[in-house]
This record gives sequence, structure tokens and C-alpha cells, in this order.
Amino acid sequence: MNIDYDILEEREVSFPPAHTAEHLLNQLMQRLYGCERSNNAHIERKKSKISYALNHKPDRKEEKEIERQMNDLIRQDLPVTFETVSRAELEGMIMNAAPGSPESRMDLSRLPDDASNTIRLVRIGDYDVCPCIGKHVRSTSQIGSFVMLGTNWDNDTHVFRIRYKIV
Repeated sequence: MNIDYDILEEREVSFPPAHTAEHLLNQLMQRLYGCERSNNAHIERKKSKISYALNHKPDRKEEKEIERQMNDLIRQDLPVTFETVSRAELEGMIMNAAPGSPESRMDLSRLPDDASNTIRLVRIGDYDVCPCIGKHVRSTSQIGSFVMLGTNWDNDTHVFRIRYKIV
């Protein structure tokens, strides 16, 4: 069996707590708004930015709810674990996933064209799972607190941008 381990090497991430929070935020936004995971994120120690295509601009109450639910998830101390699967196993996992489960929301089209046959999955408890080669904390309680610094809404493109920091 020929296994290409390039995908298994962790990609350098500037701040693993903020990167792990990005995973939680992606899953939360998928659940709240039915949108896709962000494909436009800039994750840093001081301030992170992430964008989502939504069908409406969240109001201030919805923004506060995002922040509240993020901090609830962090406090749950969910374990962050890793597993490796083949692309075929991952396709089967997605096809056989229960509707609404984190596995049912995975999108293989987002993998790079040159991704190996061995895929590293990052699981956060039973809340989120997605292919990723970045560095993460061991459990969500190591993230700290999620603070939403502000948001922007582009009315033409329906893109909602969240700026946040981890303290």
C-alpha cells in the first residue's frame, strides 16, 4: 500500500487556540445559517477575520448569540482529536452520515487537488469534524474566551465578516 504522508504534516498556524475556535465557528455558522464553512479566513494571535456567505445580515441580537454559543462550546471542554482516513473511507463516511451530523456537512471539493490519499481529520468532540493539517489545542477549554470585536456586512455580495480575538 502506497501512502503519501505529506498531508499529515501539520501546517504552521500562528495561534492554535484561534485556529481551533475557527473550526467551532465554522460549524456553528453552518448550524445557525445553513451556510458553507468559510473559505476566507485570516487567523492571527491579535485579531482574526472570517467571512460567510449568508442570506441575510445578522442583527445585533444574533451576533451576541453567536458569541454566547461560541463561549458555551469552549467551556464544554470538548476533546480535540485526530484520525487519518483514506479518501475512499472519507467519501463513505460522508455518504453514510446521519442527516445534520458534522460528517454530513463535510465537503471534499474543498480539498486541494494535490491532496494525498491519506486525509487527516480533526474532530472536536461530536460537534465538528473536518479535514485539516493545522495545529490545534487539545481541548476547547484551552482556547480561552471568544470575543467578537465587530462585524461587516456587504449588501451586494451578502458576505458577513466577523472579527474576533481569543483572550
